[in-house]
Amino acid sequence: MPSKDSQISAHLAVRQDWLDSGREAALEPDLPIVDPHHHLIDRPESGRYLLPDLLADIGSGGHNIVATVYLEWLSMYRADGPVEMRPVGEIEFANGVAAMAASGGYGKTRVCAGIVGHADLTLGTPVKKVLEAMIVAGGGRFRGIRHIASMDADQGAWGATAVRPMGLLVDKKVREGFAQLAPLGLGFDAWVYHPQLGDVVELARAFPQTPICLNHVGGAIGLGRYKGKRDEVFADWSARIRELAACPNVQVKLGGLGMKMFGFDVHEGKKPPSSEQLATLWRPYIETCIAAFGPNRAMFESNFPVDKGSYGYGVYWNTCKRLAQGASAAEKADLFHNTASRFYRLGI
Repeated sequence: MPSKDSQISAHLAVRQDWLDSGREAALEPDLPIVDPHHHLIDRPESGRYLLPDLLADIGSGGHNIVATVYLEWLSMYRADGPVEMRPVGEIEFANGVAAMAASGGYGKTRVCAGIVGHADLTLGTPVKKVLEAMIVAGGGRFRGIRHIASMDADQGAWGATAVRPMGLLVDKKVREGFAQLAPLGLGFDAWVYHPQLGDVVELARAFPQTPICLNHVGGAIGLGRYKGKRDEVFADWSARIRELAACPNVQVKLGGLGMKMFGFDVHEGKKPPSSEQLATLWRPYIETCIAAFGPNRAMFESNFPVDKGSYGYGVYWNTCKRLAQGASAAEKADLFHNTASRFYRLGI
């Protein structure tokens, strides 16, 4: 595995007994849901979260999860061969899990129905051969890549250790690599912190034919030099979100707010947060994104197991349903499954 970008942020510890003390009955249990953002993990520094673990979370929540999308974790890379081709191993792994789920022997959920991997865009134009190999390895499920660009001078405050160049998404070589996506029918998942949202705007304007999905509501930081400045950060973040939403090729994922970097302290409670509590905390962010992008370009995402240190899987989806209570049936369909199915071409 390449050393560059291989260190994952120090996420909140998962305490299963703590989570079990706050289980909730599922609201609207029949509503179909596509979970468009989860990981599968088996690494010493990050723990283990594989298909049985994901299925246990899905089963415990009581929600109707019909399909999921796998997001890269810089993991399961090939042990040898050209360095740039090693991430193809992650696509092979995710596609194998998808085949297991598609057998019907593990329940009804089409786990990993869509797959998003990682390819090194700093390769420039030659990244095309990596993408082509991923298309083959994905068995019809590979949908695009994520090349993480999140970087902040204060990121040590939330345990992020990976050092990436600032302005990565506007780098000339990265742009050359990015240009290979659309001709191959592939999209891009963007993960940046809120001060970097302008880079995503520039990218979206430069490549209007490339579908882009902004991860985790755009990473409004709540720690480091931003701690105690939530109103100031919100004003900056929301203005950038509205600017990005003006790019018709961009969509947004509504989730990830359980990560340490957002600065919410729900993990410090004696009991895990309820869906009512989370809905109150998140409402300004979720409603701002939906108002800017519209339900047809917004999708709820679990970001499990990364967010599992803050709340349970079932509580997360109850929170989303509370936040969508005022939406029409058509708007709920978009937010919970149609937008994700369209973006990742799941056919659901």
